[in-house]
Amino acid sequence: MAAEPQATRRSWSLVDVGAAAAVLMALAGVVWSPKLSGAVAEATGAMQPVTVMVDVRGASVADPQALIRSIRDDGEVSIVIRNQPHGTVKLQELVPLQRRLVAVQPDGRVVTALDPNQAVFSSLDARFVLEGKGRKTSGGVVFGNQNLKIGAPVELEGRDFRIGGTVSGLKLGAS
Repeated sequence: MAAEPQATRRSWSLVDVGAAAAVLMALAGVVWSPKLSGAVAEATGAMQPVTVMVDVRGASVADPQALIRSIRDDGEVSIVIRNQPHGTVKLQELVPLQRRLVAVQPDGRVVTALDPNQAVFSSLDARFVLEGKGRKTSGGVVFGNQNLKIGAPVELEGRDFRIGGTVSGLKLGAS
């Protein structure tokens, strides 16, 4: 009689366990990838137009009016949210802001006047109205795979500039 072969039991080596863990981590990375979730949101119709208002205050600029003209001519800016580049967004509008001085008079009246220093010390004070795509979540508006809220610091970058600003308004849906 011939002896029956015994079933060999395979044991897992440390290399096998490491390879399996690497494959599982790669799969998890693909499934939870921000770009993939953005693509899925785009495909399912969860992405909506988002209007983001960014206020820039006191940015030192030699010729603010020339910079404003240049930005308007380009019609788009790159946006960086929490040091993560989002990409290029359309510039809907660029509104120069005028600083005002406030003084309380001895009789209790409050008087305001345009700040004359703004013309002497050239600086950029403007509101950038930007248009992009985002989605509504329980934590707010996701714009550029980053949760964006009013008060969040962002950087705007163009051909000739890179300036910091603060989100001053968000509007989700048709603008």
